[in-house]
Amino acid sequence: MDRPLLLRAEQLKRQLGNRLLWSQLDLELRAGERLGLVATSGAGKTLLLRALALLDPLQAGTIHLRGRSPASWGLPRWRSLVLYLTQRPVAHGGTVEENLRSPWTFQELRGRGGWRRERITGWLEALGRDPAFLAYDAERLSGGELQLLALLRALQLDPTVLLLDEPTASLDRDTSVAVEALLVEWLAAGSRAAVFTSHDSEQIQRFASRTLGLAR
Repeated sequence: MDRPLLLRAEQLKRQLGNRLLWSQLDLELRAGERLGLVATSGAGKTLLLRALALLDPLQAGTIHLRGRSPASWGLPRWRSLVLYLTQRPVAHGGTVEENLRSPWTFQELRGRGGWRRERITGWLEALGRDPAFLAYDAERLSGGELQLLALLRALQLDPTVLLLDEPTASLDRDTSVAVEALLVEWLAAGSRAAVFTSHDSEQIQRFASRTLGLAR
């Protein structure tokens, strides 16, 4: 039986000034998929992720999540279900735990499970990190630690589609492989899918269930 279709984008286009990055782009994403975007640097991979999250306006085309348009979901709900994880995340003042707890104060996320410390510590263990990581000063984290914080912050919200922009760029290979394994486990636990970019061709071969090339 086919896996449920989660996201469909049709006839998308992106142009910067006179430069056409891609056009007539179609994309379908089914539950459990890990779609790797493949293109040369500057071809608009990040811009596509941002378009899917509706962080940038669509220049052309349509996107539907579970058969419903963005207007029918409402923008805050859409962005919580189609969640974009930037390559260079930031943290606010306080501890890692406080940064992880803070999204649950948003009205849009009420009733979506809430803070679960045991879930986070289980993920930290899978990533080779001690629970003491939760007490770290978030503003003093390294680039790699910030990426882990951002990943945990996103995963706990259980979005339908997770958009990952170079999610392990600041991590060593062993931690990157651990992140990939955690994502596979998380995707298998619900009707979810991921789209990701990576400068590491080996990671794309290792982690992607299929790839999509961006072309004009």
